[in-house]
Amino acid sequence: MESVPSEDTSKITRFLRGIVSSPGYRGQIAHIADIPPREAEYRDPAEPLDPALKKALASLGVRRLYSHQAEAVDLIRKSRNVAVVTSTASGKSLCYNIPVLETLYHAPDSTALYMFPTKALAQDQLRALGDLVLRLPGGGERIRPGTYDGDTPRYARRKLRQDANVIMTNPDMLNQGILPYHSRWSRFFSNLEYVVIDEMHTYRGIFGSNVANVIRRLRRILKHYGADPVFILCSATIANPGELAENLIGAPVETLTRDGSPSGRKRFVLWNPPFLDKHKIGRKSSNVEAHEVMVKLVESDVQTITFTKARVVAELILRYVRDALARRNPHLVDKISAYRAGYLPEERRRIEKALFSGRLLGVASTNALELGIDVGSLDASIIVGFPGTIASTWQQAGRAGRKTDESLVVFIAYNDPVDQYLMRHPGYFFDQTPENAVIGPDNPYILAGHLGCAAFELPLTKEDEAYFGDLTAPIVGVLEEVEKVKTIDGSTYWANTEFPAAALNLRTISDDTFTIVDVTGGERVIGVVDSISAPELVYPEGVYLHGGETYLVRELDLDGKIAYVERKEVDYYTQPVLDSSIRVTGEKRSTALNGLNVFYGDATVSWATTAFKKIRFYSMDSIGYGKLDLPTQHLETVSIWMYPGPGVTDVVKRRGRNPVEGLVGLKNVLINILPLFVMCDRQDIGGLVESSNTGRPAVFLYDRFKGGLGFSEKAFGLLPGILEAALDVIVECTCEGGCPSCVGLPVLRPPQHQDPDCGHGYPIPDKETARLILEEILERG
Repeated sequence: MESVPSEDTSKITRFLRGIVSSPGYRGQIAHIADIPPREAEYRDPAEPLDPALKKALASLGVRRLYSHQAEAVDLIRKSRNVAVVTSTASGKSLCYNIPVLETLYHAPDSTALYMFPTKALAQDQLRALGDLVLRLPGGGERIRPGTYDGDTPRYARRKLRQDANVIMTNPDMLNQGILPYHSRWSRFFSNLEYVVIDEMHTYRGIFGSNVANVIRRLRRILKHYGADPVFILCSATIANPGELAENLIGAPVETLTRDGSPSGRKRFVLWNPPFLDKHKIGRKSSNVEAHEVMVKLVESDVQTITFTKARVVAELILRYVRDALARRNPHLVDKISAYRAGYLPEERRRIEKALFSGRLLGVASTNALELGIDVGSLDASIIVGFPGTIASTWQQAGRAGRKTDESLVVFIAYNDPVDQYLMRHPGYFFDQTPENAVIGPDNPYILAGHLGCAAFELPLTKEDEAYFGDLTAPIVGVLEEVEKVKTIDGSTYWANTEFPAAALNLRTISDDTFTIVDVTGGERVIGVVDSISAPELVYPEGVYLHGGETYLVRELDLDGKIAYVERKEVDYYTQPVLDSSIRVTGEKRSTALNGLNVFYGDATVSWATTAFKKIRFYSMDSIGYGKLDLPTQHLETVSIWMYPGPGVTDVVKRRGRNPVEGLVGLKNVLINILPLFVMCDRQDIGGLVESSNTGRPAVFLYDRFKGGLGFSEKAFGLLPGILEAALDVIVECTCEGGCPSCVGLPVLRPPQHQDPDCGHGYPIPDKETARLILEEILERG
């Protein structure tokens, strides 16, 4: 445990001192990092700003530019593509708003396209830009911004296409509502000077791979209209911002990473729930710990956001906090809410408005509120479990104490390998370079959909390989075979009555969505869930949590894609039990590492939700079990698999150990350690140990996305370092025979809607055998 400095009298320190002296404190504070404030670094652009714009900025309190803002303006003025990679609340939006306003103020026929990952962020930035425009003399006439998304009324869409010179949208609308109808946008596209891509770091994995192809389609259409705009990208800190930016837009980009903005003092607390007994295996529920900290903050009038890793956890913490406040401070119950995907749009907008206005004192959220929406002056951020990347952790931490305000961040660990590793190695977390962002725009499954869309927009020709790569011709050939396109005199046309963009969902490989209908006293739609997740979230007889309330799932209609739920108060929630298998379909690469045979290639994964467990609130006691008969789902993907040679297994056997037990432990720790090396969530990686493919027990790790997205491939290249870290996790864990903090959590396929608190309910593999295998491979015995 780390002590709180007694000489410090700041508000945050006083709060921490109160926590430490409270009856329930049992040494949970493992580390406190005192991140000092940072002074601003100012710089003027090479050429002065327009006097009218300079005056407008001054009226908003911006009298000088930070160094990164001035440098970005200079590069953009030279028509260079730029990626600005600085901290939360560092004024990145001015990096693009200033050059855009400079141009459009003097040339109102010019246009700019802004792309944000969410509609809420676009609305937030529209308000900020509109405020600045109105401070320019005649700005409202010369600069005409608007949002163009699924919420924009049809009458307003026509006016925006005809008159607006700044359009704010999202990739989904660009894909389905703008690019397919580009002829309606001929005025706008012909005069396009700038394309802004904000929150670039969110465009990773399957979403980023799709967005990269949408941008390639955009650039192709812009060339058709004779436009060659400057691309301006903004991002939170990641390890490879330049690489990601260039992969996204398919063109060279200059990257700015020196942050000139100021920041307030931040107290970053690593909080480890206490052990439950002297054997030091089980720990107190992290969700319960999080709700207790959140209650204390809310009762102290500290506006707090609590980030969770799964929808069910956000709902659990909301329920727990409301229960506590109902007993102690009933007037605060309605000042707490949850926020997550699956809520209907109108419900999310209502919560956003209440949070932004300050009417909400606390919100339990998934990463849906991680992005740069202006949520006002939040004082504290609680992060329940490692979010999957260091970059996301800092994004979530940055939601509190924006600008120069002092702030508190409490990172509450789960009892799993990564979280416990960070508790024991705080320096690793605070000193570590953020992860790489991985996208796979050449994924043939993704590329096929976009080539169909591109053919619908403009005929495809040989020249389009410059945008879509070497797989263009083979995939076009497949599309021709299934009569989606037709080639005439070297040009390929869309030749189907379907609208291809409608079948292309950028954010998940599944095009289907299940509607969640409450049948209590009638029928009312209360939420949605994608088809892959539906059997894991709304299975029959399971408990669906919404707004902190419990609903029993009465029926999952697989044909109608509807889950029928009924409001019923119960004292438990449920968690899915999954069964998985894998089949290798093609080997691409192989290597040997000191007795470990390693392979990378194609594989098909099959899984089904076979049962569910009933978990009592708070205590997490397992109080029941139910069997399910749901269809098996299949995923064609890529995998890395490995098995030790006879030299390694013989050593293990001579020690009287079972090699399979060690491989199960190795698989578990690898699944959990991988996010420290590859930018993915643990739910993006599946794993199991099986023998049917190789004739001997082998560890399989696979991408949980159709066609793969580079995670397993990157792990293949980084495997020595990953194995070293895995051995460190095992050796440095203080348990004797294995625990959830080292070789535990043997989940065959981590469900997307699993409560991480429930992981320690699984049997624990043999820690010593896993250590022996790794020591033999790494020659550290």
